Amino acid sequence: MPLPLFRRAALGEHPDSPQWAAGRFHNTTPRPANAPKPGGKVMWDFFFNKPDFTVPSAPIPVHALTRAELDAAPDRSLYRLGHSTLLTKLRGGWWITDPVFAERASPIPFFGPKRFHAPPIALDELPRLRGVILSHDHYDHLDYAAIKALADRADIFLSPLGVGDRLIDWGVPRDKVHQFDWWEGIEINGLRLTATPAQHFSGRSLSDGNRTLWASWVIDDGGMRIFFSGDSGYFDGFARIGEVFGPFDVTLMETGAYNVNWPYVHMQPEETVQAHIDLRGGWLLPIHNGTFDLAMHAWYEPFERVLQIAAEHSVEVATPRMGERIDLLAPHTGERWWRAVRTQAAPAAKTPAYARCPTSD
Repeated sequence: MPLPLFRRAALGEHPDSPQWAAGRFHNTTPRPANAPKPGGKVMWDFFFNKPDFTVPSAPIPVHALTRAELDAAPDRSLYRLGHSTLLTKLRGGWWITDPVFAERASPIPFFGPKRFHAPPIALDELPRLRGVILSHDHYDHLDYAAIKALADRADIFLSPLGVGDRLIDWGVPRDKVHQFDWWEGIEINGLRLTATPAQHFSGRSLSDGNRTLWASWVIDDGGMRIFFSGDSGYFDGFARIGEVFGPFDVTLMETGAYNVNWPYVHMQPEETVQAHIDLRGGWLLPIHNGTFDLAMHAWYEPFERVLQIAAEHSVEVATPRMGERIDLLAPHTGERWWRAVRTQAAPAAKTPAYARCPTSD
């Protein structure tokens, strides 16, 4: 079987979508002509010349979850399993976002960003899932092996347009797959889930760039609303989502894998906080960090920067350990656990200016 990078995707056409044109999906806001793009040197440095501080030098603390603990969990419990994978209990059912349990976020099993920590619970120990919520098809968000394992153990799969085509191609029963354009959604047992805009891109091979859509998600539990950002650059869509669906009790916001060379598709921490404010968010829980080495900044930098900026705007931030329970009705700040990891680390090389960040150690 060919490596996933060279696998031919069975993807459909979506001419009825306002985001579809000339055989590809497009963002609402075009990339500015003067926006920097990763060039050859940037990509070479990314793969072969990263500083040591992009990976922790000591183990990350993980709360090992048990099936018994999950079975006893009350409704509206949330557990961060790593990166953008979150397990949430709503209306008696379990939902998981962007389930990635693979050792590497890569199409090549032996090359690419490797996990900093094991998942808090093994894939085969998860409870029966009411649903899987997918934001887009990049390897750090869509894990082929995890989808195959969950095909018979999840009731439904919710995805942006085109991503569902991949799931069906991988063997997920067609009647379980629901695909949505932006502003479309579904109601399940009183829970309303809506795909909302994001500013990003997609693709898993050399030839299928932007053939699938990317999205954020609004999860409305009646008396509580959650926003899941997926991946996105900062754009005016956050304010629009806030107008239509806000305020939000908790926002699960991308804060990590940013770089000055790709500002259009990932947010700097300042933009993450501003997007949270645009959404009219209550508590902010930073995600897309702490699991994979996907940029040139220090692995702990997203936490420190977002905390400092959030404090300046009186935004409350939750930073649970991987596997630690968060009560969505009454979140808590959690430990600033990465600081203990830093103190255990071996002396690091001098931090270059582009990666420096203020801290409050």
